[in-house]
Amino acid sequence: MKIIAFAGSNSQQSINKHLATYAASLFKNAEVEVLDLNDFAMPLFSVDLEKEVGQHELAKAFLAKLASADILVVSLAENNNNYSTAFKNVFDWCSRITKEVFQQKPMLLLATSPGSRGGASVLEIGRNALPRYGAQIKATFSLPAFNANFDLEQNKISNIELDKELRDIIKDSF
Repeated sequence: MKIIAFAGSNSQQSINKHLATYAASLFKNAEVEVLDLNDFAMPLFSVDLEKEVGQHELAKAFLAKLASADILVVSLAENNNNYSTAFKNVFDWCSRITKEVFQQKPMLLLATSPGSRGGASVLEIGRNALPRYGAQIKATFSLPAFNANFDLEQNKISNIELDKELRDIIKDSF
């Protein structure tokens, strides 16, 4: 089983990338590849630019990575109660190639933030919107107060109850 994991962020210190990486590591007998949106940085999408350059090669490459997966683990960063610009731009370029961006792959959809809501706004947006683009969301998980509940040195959730919740979600949903 192959898992493609990524954060909807281009931050070099993305807390969502830490969460996605950790969650993907909990799947048994899985080959995990963690993508970095910085490797898929494209100019800001516009129909005018698309007319000029056509389908962007990095969007094709991103879609090929998703196609190689059996399961997607995606942790959305929340910027002003919405997707990050980096995620939205990759998504926009890809959706012009195929509406089925997520290719009917089973998905674990995550979010975290330093605040107590744990990216709840963007998680709700993703839960509602991404299935229209081929995401088969099997489960969601929000990690509140990242700095208090995640150990960066050990790269794992430090809150025992929240860690058990995520482990149970993976065990019961996948």
